Amino acid sequence: MSVEFRFEIEAVCPQTGARAGRLYTPHGIVETPVFMPVGTHGAVKSLRQQELLEELGSKILLANTYHLYLRPGHEVIARLGGIHRFVGWPRTILTDSGGFQVFSLCDFRRVSDEGVLFRSHIDGEAHLFTPERALEVQLALGSDIMMVLDECVGYPAERAAVTAAMERTIAWAHRSFALFRERQARGQAAGRALFAIVQGGMEAALRRQCAERLLVLEADGYAIGGLSVGEPRALSLEMVEATVELLPRDRPRYVMGVGLPEELAEYVARGVDMMDCVIPSRNARNGCLFTRSGRVLIKQAQYRDDPRPIDPECTCSTCRTYSRAFLRHLFLAGETLYGTLATVHNLRCYLDIMRQIRQAILLGTFGDYLKALRARLAVQQPDDDSETRQPGTATQV
Repeated sequence: MSVEFRFEIEAVCPQTGARAGRLYTPHGIVETPVFMPVGTHGAVKSLRQQELLEELGSKILLANTYHLYLRPGHEVIARLGGIHRFVGWPRTILTDSGGFQVFSLCDFRRVSDEGVLFRSHIDGEAHLFTPERALEVQLALGSDIMMVLDECVGYPAERAAVTAAMERTIAWAHRSFALFRERQARGQAAGRALFAIVQGGMEAALRRQCAERLLVLEADGYAIGGLSVGEPRALSLEMVEATVELLPRDRPRYVMGVGLPEELAEYVARGVDMMDCVIPSRNARNGCLFTRSGRVLIKQAQYRDDPRPIDPECTCSTCRTYSRAFLRHLFLAGETLYGTLATVHNLRCYLDIMRQIRQAILLGTFGDYLKALRARLAVQQPDDDSETRQPGTATQV
């Protein structure tokens, strides 16, 4: 792990501020803007790592500290050579801190200035996550990019609760970075990156305040958390826009837990470099497939005799090989193969969109790309907010 983490900007869209860049990590270069497939337990559900690497060309995988801490345990993973070797992924890995999972999955949790006391959703055993503990677990895992522990609140929420969570998030970030700098000085975090997380609910003023107070940390990157907790999509974009302008231009910006295919370019247009969400994999398994002309709900009777691929313009192996009729048959029969084929397609859709966006930024045509996308969506109405804005969608893989 001799390569030091750094971020390089290659091009910026003059009309919007969208950026194309590169993340240099100990396990390879990640071109941005990037969508990160979510492998909560170290793998994207129903896919082998080879499919992510060879079929989809993904350069980065997101795994979750909370889940890996509970099962199989970070000590086990460390003994077996670290997370890259354990899960068979040779490229970059980002681990979330687990704060959102505690918020969304635990029936019992008690938050204090010390940390979060919670009961495992697996066996009910009590655990305490402090900012230091969350970082120590991620250091033991060996991930390339780590996240500080933060406190997430739902939507709607009282301003007092949002303010308290923001203050606690800032204090926890300072404690996380104090330990991280100490480990760096000892040579125990070589090449690793730690991102701060901006909270503040759906209050633009609190978002800006939180971002400004986190700048002193000089973090390797800055994330915007606390979205996809039940709010309308337009409000998510508004919070990102209010926050991004205050974040350092020379550091990567990561919006956590978003979004729909048609939203990706909107986040990039606001200066976002990194995104993740379970929508492509979860929706695939539930029968919702994304195409350039809208959604395909594969269980519908109209596809029973349909010989066409999911998307005639897609070149993924699923679209090259299988018909909508066959995929509908697999879905209704409950065949596990369906989940693999559908997930390959949906993730390919997302990754292709991000590649197109990056290329447009590099060629100086992103403004036209965004204008054409907005015009198309004005005619093709997107699905209702309820598809992706229920609490917990960023954690339910």
